[in-house]
Amino acid sequence: MDFIHFRPKWLAWPVNQVIVGRYYPEERHPISKVLFRFYEPACRTVLRYPKTTILAAIILVMATIPVYFKLGSEFMPPLYEGSLLYMPTTLPGISVTEAQRLMQMQDRILRTIPEVERVFGKAGRADTSTDSAPFSMMETTVILKPKDEWRKIERWYSSLPEFLQKPLRHIWSDTLSKEDLINDMNSRLQFAGVVNAWTMPIKNRIDMLSTGIRTPVGIKIFGSDLKEIEKIGSHLEMILKDIPGTRSVYAERTAGGYFLDFNLRRDQLARYGLTINEAQMVIMTAIGGEPVTTTIEGRERYNVNVRYARELRDTLPKLRRVLVPTMSGAQIPLEQIADINMVYGPAMIRDENGMLSGYVYVDLSVQDIGGFVKAAKKIVQDKLQMPVGYSLLWSGQYENMLRVTERLKIVVPITIIFIFVLLYINTKSVVKTGIVMLAVPFSLIGAIWFLYLLNYNISIAVWVGMIALMGLDAETGIFMLLFLDLSYNDAVRRGKMKTYEDLREAVIHGAVKRIRPKMMTVCAASIGLIPIMWSLGTGSDMMKRIAAPMIGGLFTSFILELLVYPPIYAIWKWRYEMKYGTVDVNDLPVSKVRDHGA
Repeated sequence: MDFIHFRPKWLAWPVNQVIVGRYYPEERHPISKVLFRFYEPACRTVLRYPKTTILAAIILVMATIPVYFKLGSEFMPPLYEGSLLYMPTTLPGISVTEAQRLMQMQDRILRTIPEVERVFGKAGRADTSTDSAPFSMMETTVILKPKDEWRKIERWYSSLPEFLQKPLRHIWSDTLSKEDLINDMNSRLQFAGVVNAWTMPIKNRIDMLSTGIRTPVGIKIFGSDLKEIEKIGSHLEMILKDIPGTRSVYAERTAGGYFLDFNLRRDQLARYGLTINEAQMVIMTAIGGEPVTTTIEGRERYNVNVRYARELRDTLPKLRRVLVPTMSGAQIPLEQIADINMVYGPAMIRDENGMLSGYVYVDLSVQDIGGFVKAAKKIVQDKLQMPVGYSLLWSGQYENMLRVTERLKIVVPITIIFIFVLLYINTKSVVKTGIVMLAVPFSLIGAIWFLYLLNYNISIAVWVGMIALMGLDAETGIFMLLFLDLSYNDAVRRGKMKTYEDLREAVIHGAVKRIRPKMMTVCAASIGLIPIMWSLGTGSDMMKRIAAPMIGGLFTSFILELLVYPPIYAIWKWRYEMKYGTVDVNDLPVSKVRDHGA
């Protein structure tokens, strides 16, 4: 862009300095001179010891592999919804009165916690096919206050002025974490016979609809006998509760329900002139209740249900004294026409894949779901002897994680092949394409180490960042190779490519003298991702997992491209094009030089 000429001249000069700027030759550019001072000695060193440099890069890649296996794994990173879902479960057979009392007690305790704004609970099953919750499982939604109103924790910077504390909170939060808050709530809500589970409302609905498991990890037991399934589940509950990382574990009592059976005696019904339908009607209306009308309160509608008062039907002796009208007008006790007993049976029968099933719910205090399941599987295999005809299926988020892993085994190779083909179309050379693709393992070094330092687990979000990183690697790699080719071809045109020293100087010129535009390309991509790592709002946990491998990968990919590409390029040109100096490439047409190695 040329200078803008206008009057007065004294105003034109500062305007041009701001809008147009000042042009410098690359060797005289102030930023380039600083970069040259540091990079040129390093470039000359790696060209002096090319094999050692390449070997060091290989060792660095190999040393990263054990670090990758130390990373945990999860299906999706936690997406904080601003609320929690508390799901306590007790044994089957709890009464309505006891469930109401227990839920109100739990809600009162939750309401005393400073971070809680309000709570509301539900016991029983909603009138919808998507809610399969038994009465023994309650659900309490906990609405939390904004995170900056949570309890403070002491940090090393807590004594600093507020304006200095604010940026540091993005790195070291000075409030309770979500996991610390859940652990605090869980410690306060310890009731005999109650097993706690913690999740978030939206996440819970998605998990329940996709796998039927409301906790991060669940075990599905398949078999033909509910009592044997319950026995296996109880054994699993005892095994899993002692595994590190288990916050709570609950095995469904598939055969643990209590029922009130009315066995009508037909001979007595005939004696009093009653039919089975008439006797069932008395049982249904007097004990179960019958809606007789509807009351209208504004826009609200309420059924009016008529039945015996609670104190007349809360024990078996009282139920036996429920009066039944006969054809003669006499009132007889229900026990004269029916046997009333409490029986033990399945509270709910699950059927999956044509087999009876029971669930074991495992709530975790760790995010590494894959590592937990791997350790738990080994312990269960050692301590649990499965009967013939019964099997276990590890489900929950772990099941989704396995499904995604299998899909990634297809997606990632296809992505790499696609990038390779596009690069080959651009370079018309298998060797050049291979050199550019070396940026992928170089970038994985930084990506994996950065994830390890941030204590992030491998998840879908991380893999999305890895796949995006492959495209950025190809961009920076082909940019580096472009400048090396330009410098090499320029030296060939000028007839200055006869010895290895000529080749080395051409490579140094292409690598060093063009470092500023290369750095600008990488810095522009990296700086655009840094605000994501700085964010703290809703959804930031997800976005950080995408950005982290890209930032770490771009850093190591750029450094290793600067240090490893020059010796690889020099070895390739010297051995396969210049033939150790026996071929004078100055005599070759430039087009043939460009196409060599295709």
